[in-house]
Amino acid sequence: MSKLSRRQILIFFAGSVSAALWGAKNFSTASSIAEKKIKPLNFTPVRLPHPLPIYQQYKNFLPTGIGQGKELNVSEDIKLTCYKVIDDVVVPPEYERYVIVSWGDRVFSNQEEYVGYNCDYTAFIPLSNNKDEGYLWVNHEYVSYPMSAAVIEAADDLAGLPTAFEPVIGWALPTSKNIQVEGEFLYNLGGSIIRISRNKTSKRFAVVKDAKNRRIHGLSGLGINSQRTDGYQNVTSWGNLSYQKGNQNYLIATGPAATQVFNLSTDGLGNKIIGTAYNCSGGTTPWGTILSAEENFQNQVGVTEAVKSDGTQIGYTDGTTGKTFGLVGEKYGWIVEIDPTNPKFRPRKHTCLGRYHHENVAMRVAAGKKLVAYMGDDRRGGHTWKFVSAGKVSSPSSKSNSRLWEEGTLYVARYNSDGTGQWIPLVLTTATNPIAPTVLSSVEFAALGKVQKEGHLPLPKRKGIAGQTEDGGIFKCDRTNEVKVLPAYQNKKLSNFYTTQGAVLSDAFLAANLIGGTPTARPEDIEIHPRTQEVFIAYTDGAPGSDGYPDSRIFHVAKLNNTANATQQSGGLYKIIEDSADGTGLTFRWQRLAQGGEAGSVSGAGFANVDNLVFDDRANVWGVTDMSTNTHNGFNTGAIGKQTTISHTASGNVSDLTGVFGNNWLFFIPTSGTNAGQVIPFAHGPVRCEMTGPTFVGDTLIISVQHPGEDCPINDGTMLSRSIELLDLNGTTFNQNRTVPRGSSWPSNISPADGGKGQSTGVPRPSVIGIRRKSSLGRFI
Repeated sequence: MSKLSRRQILIFFAGSVSAALWGAKNFSTASSIAEKKIKPLNFTPVRLPHPLPIYQQYKNFLPTGIGQGKELNVSEDIKLTCYKVIDDVVVPPEYERYVIVSWGDRVFSNQEEYVGYNCDYTAFIPLSNNKDEGYLWVNHEYVSYPMSAAVIEAADDLAGLPTAFEPVIGWALPTSKNIQVEGEFLYNLGGSIIRISRNKTSKRFAVVKDAKNRRIHGLSGLGINSQRTDGYQNVTSWGNLSYQKGNQNYLIATGPAATQVFNLSTDGLGNKIIGTAYNCSGGTTPWGTILSAEENFQNQVGVTEAVKSDGTQIGYTDGTTGKTFGLVGEKYGWIVEIDPTNPKFRPRKHTCLGRYHHENVAMRVAAGKKLVAYMGDDRRGGHTWKFVSAGKVSSPSSKSNSRLWEEGTLYVARYNSDGTGQWIPLVLTTATNPIAPTVLSSVEFAALGKVQKEGHLPLPKRKGIAGQTEDGGIFKCDRTNEVKVLPAYQNKKLSNFYTTQGAVLSDAFLAANLIGGTPTARPEDIEIHPRTQEVFIAYTDGAPGSDGYPDSRIFHVAKLNNTANATQQSGGLYKIIEDSADGTGLTFRWQRLAQGGEAGSVSGAGFANVDNLVFDDRANVWGVTDMSTNTHNGFNTGAIGKQTTISHTASGNVSDLTGVFGNNWLFFIPTSGTNAGQVIPFAHGPVRCEMTGPTFVGDTLIISVQHPGEDCPINDGTMLSRSIELLDLNGTTFNQNRTVPRGSSWPSNISPADGGKGQSTGVPRPSVIGIRRKSSLGRFI
């Protein structure tokens, strides 16, 4: 990103049309004025292991221990030949960080209940426009080790080591799966609603007792199983504790699938749904409700994803919690609306928004206009989506706007190589025109003579189509079979593959591939610029996978040659500029600002796997990274501390290169002033964690710290050390000795004053924290 001209930066962030109208002369003058008005930088950037241009311009803060660090001077030579990773949320010395709430906290009226695991998206609904008090919503995405030994899937050497459940929750969970274990896993998903208030003296947020504090989890409403006749009528609890006995807090659905698919579901419950789970990111409506996104619902702690032509699941999948509790797959994978302030509002899944691996939702809400929402399907080869309501917004703050989610059109984006694009409607009459795998993979094949996963494109199985004998599930079209099978999928309509509109929406991912939607590089987050209304998208990783192959003409899917500083595949920051003023049109333009990868690589922005984005009140961009846990600091997961391969002369899928970046971190990109467009590191998280769900509330950034110490032993003092090859800013390599704790103890290891226990080898707990300036003047920055 540092390679961009200031004009390019203005055009990207300030809006293409307005910047073009300004012209170069006006830009130069305006830029000069802006730099005089805005202070260069009013905090000390956190020093990360890898080189970034900002370190050549500003002093930076190198962490040396819990709550400790030293200032490094500006230098042209910013290579660090040694780096010790600290197991903490490291923030600039001008700021403080503290815990607001953690997994296991008893903050509900029923003291047996507790806050769920793996905190993710956060949202704040103020009380009476008072930003000092309100309801905090927290998503709980999934469960992972060291919560329990029963969630170990890969690292067998973790078996028998201490786990966190009993020390945190207070009673022992069985070490092998049974109905109690699987039920507790689903209870730890969903979300928590917690009232918080800012202390008048410390200015820190803390939990407040409130009867409205409550959980909405993966087995909410399990009691309705008693109404069934399919063998699950006795599965109404998962234990003897009060919250483990099924209640009637079921969810409902709106839109076509509610009436055209769920009435066919084998659970016989119609439009009643047990729970919400797998909740990743989301959105907050102007009328004070939360939209929570159900993402990876297809795992073992999950349900069946594949459906038949009528939109219902092909059957229960052995070994899943879906089969244990009778959760039919078609009822999961939706956007869920919740009202934190109103316990009588029954949460609902809006099926007009489609069923896929929902990551988030961003909205355009204007009085007298149609409601427009943008969403991402976070999987390799997933799509970028837009929903346009049939009705129009009344007052943006009116809760009657929730009805607008119930009727409208869902569109999938098709990107063209020339920077244009179309929105294709996901309706029964749309023609089928899949993008051929040879076209999708053409850039990688031209560079390397081979392609990952044979460029495969998942399509729906249908009896009689391309010789198939089954109706339902996934057929993989790829370079080896496309000549033979692809014609059978072309020049038809979605109505040839699905019986109803509800069925189309229940299988949105495969239906989008059928009609020529562009498979993308995992859209982790989408945010709408508060001034220009342009749509910013964080695509986290271009590598293909079992779900699909991103279009290599649009996304960097691999390292395409063995030159050390060749462009890396680690996602990027894109934007969509609608051709229509209100966002309801069918055409757009797209641009890429930043390509993921080390700053010394060609086009490298200096970060990898960008995830959640948020704009502050000055329209600056903040982002977090989501590098896979099994690559952090060049060590795989598990107890052994196996080193991953980091070679800059490798080509192809080089995902292990993210090990150069250290822990996941939070960055800041000013959009005006002296440092416009620069990537400025603001914080990094504890060992093996992911920082997620950033939300600004006045002078405070509320953010989740998810899965500290994931899939590694609880920190017992064991340190790992290795040499890691990094790129300098000039594209040459150097070696750094990296030292890192094998596992995490955060936040147990921080001071009690900040929400910890002062235990250097305590238990790690996913948590929601607050970050604020020590001498705050009412603004975060």
